[in-house]
Amino acid sequence: MAATVAALPLVVVTVRVGLAEVSREIEDTAQVDGCNRWQTFWQISLPIAARSVIAGGLLGFLRALGEFGATLMVAGNIPGRTQTLSMAIYDAVQANDLPRANSLVLLMSAIAFSVLSIVMWLNRRLGEQPQ
Repeated sequence: MAATVAALPLVVVTVRVGLAEVSREIEDTAQVDGCNRWQTFWQISLPIAARSVIAGGLLGFLRALGEFGATLMVAGNIPGRTQTLSMAIYDAVQANDLPRANSLVLLMSAIAFSVLSIVMWLNRRLGEQPQ
C-alpha cells in the first residue's frame, strides 16, 4: 500500500494528461449518436488515451518496484513479510553479502526490462491500429 501511495501521483498525472487530450467534440459526437457516459468512456476516451494509461501504469509500477523509504517507514523491513526487493538489496549490501545483492539487482533489472519490453510491444501494437 505504501508503494502504491508513493507511486500514485505519477500515474494520476500521466493518465490525466492523456484523458485531457481527448477531444470534447469526439465525446459529444458519440453521445449524440446514442452512447451514454460509460460507453463513451470505455469505447471512445479510453482507447484514445490508451498510451497514456499504459505509460502511467508503467511509471507507477517501476516507481513502486524501486520504492524504499515510504515502505520502510509504513510497513517496516520484516524478511518474508514486508520486505521488498529494494530493501532485500539494501540488507544484502549492509551484511556484505555482495553475491546475493548482485543477484537481486539482476532480478530487479530483469523485471524492469521485461515490463519495459512488454510496454514497448504494446505501444507498437497500439500504433498499428487505425485511429
